[in-house]
Amino acid sequence: MHTFTDSHCHLDFQELSSNIDVVLAECLRNNIKRIIVPSVGPQNWTKVLALTSVKSDISIYPCLGIHPWYLDDISIDSINLLDELLSTHKSELIALGEAGIDGTIAKEKQNLTKQIEIFELQLMLANKHQLPVIVHHRRSHPETVKCLKEAKLKSGGIIHAFSGSYQQAKHYLDLGFKLGIGGTITYPRAEKTIKTVKKLPIDCLVLETDAPSMPLAGYQGHPNHPKRIINVFEHLLAIREESAEQLAMQMEENINQLFELTR
Repeated sequence: MHTFTDSHCHLDFQELSSNIDVVLAECLRNNIKRIIVPSVGPQNWTKVLALTSVKSDISIYPCLGIHPWYLDDISIDSINLLDELLSTHKSELIALGEAGIDGTIAKEKQNLTKQIEIFELQLMLANKHQLPVIVHHRRSHPETVKCLKEAKLKSGGIIHAFSGSYQQAKHYLDLGFKLGIGGTITYPRAEKTIKTVKKLPIDCLVLETDAPSMPLAGYQGHPNHPKRIINVFEHLLAIREESAEQLAMQMEENINQLFELTR
């Protein structure tokens, strides 16, 4: 039986945390053994860190970062606090994130300059603490790639919710990143992304749900669930040439290699 990792799940969000024992039990029944939990800012860092004390046979891995949607109250003090927490919780944390640039809100709030500045500061912290980065990006490919190139990250990371072209994918792979493959490929209209994912090297892909966000096709209007990683895997299997065993094993190996995990 294959085991799976959800490389991007907001387990601390109310839709999941209010019933966390049931959520984790459902994951275990589906052989999901690891969940990586990015944070969005100072407001949920403590809650994400506390997940490591949840009693479960699932390994929960927290990440700390500042999401571009939540920058209104962010200052250099927030960056300094993040730096301090990355030091004091070094043994628990496997990545910085999620951090990045979101072009869909930049037009609305005129905050693109601040987004880039906060992202660059976080990339510096990732290098300082030798951590991979979980990158949020929407309509910001040129800016994101520019920041990543300039940062010269030592540990790479994951481009969360990848939905771009083959050429865009190559930019990220050349920078040492893996691509988070989630619910997007369950929608027939995502033809460009499906074609891209079909021909990418198998060693650059990781599975994710972004639960409780980004519901899969057929589940619109309902909170997403980490157990849906199985559905994502089935859709990926349908567009790839590898066997189920080969694909499942490689997805886990990709996580192990990126985050230097043994289980």
